[in-house]
Amino acid sequence: MFRPGSPLPGAGSARGGGPGGSAGAAAGAESARRGQPRPEAEPDERRPGAAERMRTLVESNASAALVIPGADLGDPEWPGQGACEARAVTPEGDVLLLVPAGSPAARAAAHARDGDLAVVMEITDVAPVAVPHRVRGRAEVAGWLTPVSGGERASCARLMAERHPSGPFPGAAWTPLRLEVGEGWIGDLRGEGHVEPDEFAAAAPDPLARHEAEFLQHLATAHDDLLRGLCSLLGERERACGAWEAVVPVALDRFGLRVRFCADGRGFDALFDFPRPVRDASGLRRAVRALFEAGSAS
Repeated sequence: MFRPGSPLPGAGSARGGGPGGSAGAAAGAESARRGQPRPEAEPDERRPGAAERMRTLVESNASAALVIPGADLGDPEWPGQGACEARAVTPEGDVLLLVPAGSPAARAAAHARDGDLAVVMEITDVAPVAVPHRVRGRAEVAGWLTPVSGGERASCARLMAERHPSGPFPGAAWTPLRLEVGEGWIGDLRGEGHVEPDEFAAAAPDPLARHEAEFLQHLATAHDDLLRGLCSLLGERERACGAWEAVVPVALDRFGLRVRFCADGRGFDALFDFPRPVRDASGLRRAVRALFEAGSAS
C-alpha cells in the first residue's frame, strides 16, 4: 500500500485545532477556553468518514501549499511558489495540481527521478462567513510528485476545465503535476482521522460542497431570525437563547447544518441533523426549510 519511506503527515495531536464532532439533533458543548468549540462525539452513522471529508477538502477551493522536504521553496522571486492554484482528482485517486510554471515546485518535479520526489500538500479550510475561530480544519496529503506527461496533458486539461471552468488552465503560465497519494490525515469540526490511498480513491466528495459557501453566506446575511429560532431546539441550552450575541452558520454537509452560538468570547457549536442525508441543492432547501419550521414551532 505504501512505498518505503512514505512521508508521514503530522499527527493530529501535534496539529491541534481540529475539534471533534458534535452530538446529534441539536446538542453541543461549551467551548474550550482557547481554540474552536469542541462538541461531543457523534455516532458514526451520523457523520461522514475521514476519507469522504478529506476528498471533499482536496476537491474544494480551500487554500493549499506544497511542502517538499529538502527543497528551497523560499525563492523571493516566486512568492507563493508552493501554492496549488487548482486541484482535481483522477478516477484512480491521484491528485492533479496546477503550480506556477518555472516555480521551484515545478522545477523540483521536473528534475526528480521518476516518482522519487516526496511531498506533503497542506490544506487549510476556512469558514466562508465571519465567525470566531474561523479555521474549520486542516488536511495533509503525503505522496510523490511527478510532472504530467505529454500524453496525459489533454485529459488533465479536460478534468481541470470540468472542475475549474473559469481557470486557470495548463499552459505557458501553469504547470500540471500529479500527486500520487501515499497517505493522508484530516482534522476538522467532525474529528480527526488517517486516510489510506484506496480509501481516498473510493470516496466521493460531499455533494453539497459546491453549494456550501454561497448557502452559508445567504443564511448569515438574510436569515438571522431563523437561525436564532433554532435555539428553541437546544433543550437545556434554550434558557440562554437571549444571551447569544451572534448565531452563525459555520458548516454544512449532507448530514446536517452546524451553527455556532457566540457571546463574550465563549460559545458552543450545535449540529442540527437532517432527517436523512441530502443529495442535492433542492433536497438541501427542503431539509433546511423543515429545520427552520421545527424551530419556529417549538
